[in-house]
Amino acid sequence: MSRKNVAADDEAGAIDLTPMLDVVFIMLIFFIVTATFIKEPGVEVERTDATTALLKPSKILIAIDADDKVWIDKNEINEALIEDQIELLIAENPKSPVVIQADNKASIKQLNLVAQKARAVGVVDISIATEQ
Repeated sequence: MSRKNVAADDEAGAIDLTPMLDVVFIMLIFFIVTATFIKEPGVEVERTDATTALLKPSKILIAIDADDKVWIDKNEINEALIEDQIELLIAENPKSPVVIQADNKASIKQLNLVAQKARAVGVVDISIATEQ
């Protein structure tokens, strides 16, 4: 048997992994693109308890801490800029509801102010996050 025939037989028996790797990379890209990432408001708040609560996923989270500071996307927001920031988030996700996470010690006045600013931008679905 000549050397060329042995090499040809070895090549014929080898498995080409290139198509499998292509499929794996395409699946990886698909899962990365379609993954939903959890958004955090940027500050840990102690939410109030509720006897009835519904699970409502939202991409727009606004937190109010115990010192009445407003946090959106891990940034403390000045009161004058709350409406603009909500408007930017609504432009990215027009149908997404707004969920306000208010601390137990946060004032109702601040909670009402944030809700009114969200309504002024055109948000109709506003919820307040609670502990179950």
